[in-house]
Amino acid sequence: MQEIWRWISTHSISKALRCYISTIMITVLVTVTVMQRTILDCVLDDYDRDISTMSATCRKRFYDELELPPQNQINCSKIIKGDREAIDKAIIDRITVKNRQIPLNETQYINLAKDCRFYKNHRKFITFSQSKEEEDFPIAFSMVIHEKIDMFERLLRIIYAPQNIYCVHVDDKAPDIFKEAVRAITSCFDNVFVATKLEKVVYASWSRVQADLNCMEDLLMTDVKWRYLLNTCGTDFPLKTNAEMVKSLKLLHGKNSMETEETPPHKKGRWMYHHNVDTDVHRTSTKKQPPPGKIQMFSGNAYIVVTRDFVKHLFENPLAKEVIEWEKDTYSPDEHMWASLHRIPGVPGSFPSHKKYDQSDLHAIARLVKWYFISDVQGGEPYPPCTGVYRRGICVYGVGDLQWTLQQHHLFANKFDSLVDNNAIQCMEQYLRYKTLYDSGL
Repeated sequence: MQEIWRWISTHSISKALRCYISTIMITVLVTVTVMQRTILDCVLDDYDRDISTMSATCRKRFYDELELPPQNQINCSKIIKGDREAIDKAIIDRITVKNRQIPLNETQYINLAKDCRFYKNHRKFITFSQSKEEEDFPIAFSMVIHEKIDMFERLLRIIYAPQNIYCVHVDDKAPDIFKEAVRAITSCFDNVFVATKLEKVVYASWSRVQADLNCMEDLLMTDVKWRYLLNTCGTDFPLKTNAEMVKSLKLLHGKNSMETEETPPHKKGRWMYHHNVDTDVHRTSTKKQPPPGKIQMFSGNAYIVVTRDFVKHLFENPLAKEVIEWEKDTYSPDEHMWASLHRIPGVPGSFPSHKKYDQSDLHAIARLVKWYFISDVQGGEPYPPCTGVYRRGICVYGVGDLQWTLQQHHLFANKFDSLVDNNAIQCMEQYLRYKTLYDSGL
């Protein structure tokens, strides 16, 4: 630039031409300076401000690098809005053999994670906090999994934030290659770890609860001062961004949120009789003693949103520890233990035991589940039929379910499965990533 100025000053050219050249040079100089400042601003590693304060250029730059677009030619924006033509096209795409995508396997994840920086960039993890509000409100996650490494990694990717803390419990019966892949992935993050003690999980047995308790105990031992704990399984997927979760949790004002209702008669046998466990759970004819402290038993499910103080209470309070011990030979204890502990007077974040404080799974924010036997809105049921498939009476969501699910207040939905409808998961990924960076829908 200096050489050009020197040439202009030493050559005999008209004043008008000299002025014209000078104007062009100043314009170029200003443009380059602005571009340099914009690029510098967009690549700063230390984000002390909300992403919402970034320039439109920066935000677009981030989205281009971090977006999670569908790999097939489907229109997720229209699908999420309920466009019938777009949904039908996605369904046809799903059942077309040549369009079926093969998920990454354990060996591929192990190889990718050998270079953690490459892995996180390649798989598009967001490794910076999105806002001061989120940074000041860390969340703990207990993730209980046993199969489908791709579903675990995609769930972790979409809920990951550097201020949060994640404990992953892997079923001890899972294949060694699966465990190795999980450890490879978690080793790339300072705030993600495998539980120190692994259980051999048997469906509907105590081991499922113990898996969560193992993670809870580990999470309390970390340096992260998390506010709430959310537990997830391998077929869950979030309906909210981390920012939205923080806002929802703040609105609880220190209360827990979970299904907790009066126990229907057909479920009372689950905790009235002693059960034996081998590869399955078997009820015996031996009646159990009443629950400790003559507490009232309530019905709920495995998914909970609980405060840090609630979790600490489980390991410190004598009555809570007695209840936990008493529950160990019941059937599907996760479907009544949490719900009952939540209604004991004095338990942090609890509700009174009076029936007016009962809360259904539709009112609690922990998990959205579509049950087979109550899926007909026009017939007076609480939600529309499943457009995916039913598994154990629960909907595995398809693309046609997304508009309805995203209108609900729950933090997570269950179930999703890439082998049932990968397009549904891809649209959820694209929607949540876009909303994370733009704070608006597709």
